[in-house]
Amino acid sequence: MIAYRPPARPVEVVHVDEHLLIVAKPAGLLSVPGNVFTDSLELRLRQVYPEALLIHRLDMDTSGIMVFARTVLAQRHLNWQFEKRTLRKRYVARVEGHVAGQAGFVALPLCPDWPNRPLQKVDFEQGKPCLTHWKLRERGARDTLLALTPSTGRTHQLRVHCRAMSHTILGDRFYNGAKAPRLMLHAEALDLRHPDGGAWHTFEVPSPF
Repeated sequence: MIAYRPPARPVEVVHVDEHLLIVAKPAGLLSVPGNVFTDSLELRLRQVYPEALLIHRLDMDTSGIMVFARTVLAQRHLNWQFEKRTLRKRYVARVEGHVAGQAGFVALPLCPDWPNRPLQKVDFEQGKPCLTHWKLRERGARDTLLALTPSTGRTHQLRVHCRAMSHTILGDRFYNGAKAPRLMLHAEALDLRHPDGGAWHTFEVPSPF
């Protein structure tokens, strides 16, 4: 079992109004309580905002922006945006090696690797369609910083798609990423329609790396 040592600092609230809570999840903290560990972003947030309603999740190792609803109507509206894929998410990842080109995409179907769960794998027969767009941010001495925009939201999609490009995300303990202080994957921005009125809003949490 992997040791669970979540950061102890308080939850960072990026935006709050009558309908929404936009927060920054640190790497190493579960989004929701697990089978063994209860400490999570959801639990901590509800100590201050008891009405907070979960909309989506980030992997424990991933940091970045998450949205919670404060009313049932707002929850329904946001869930609809996720279901219809009108809401837009942008991630940044630092990956192994130098990625060739300035931009591109990966379209590979994924499904669970059942003997090795929670790992996922590319499977052209049983996998579900997945699409990830990428754009170059910068090249380091031995790595590349990418902006990743997933059009679908499959489990481990960004991890597996980067690995399929032969550029595994640094610090990825599931897919044999090179050693790093943490998983170098961060949810940087979220574009959504506000549940009250439908106007587009962009919320951002700068990458810590």
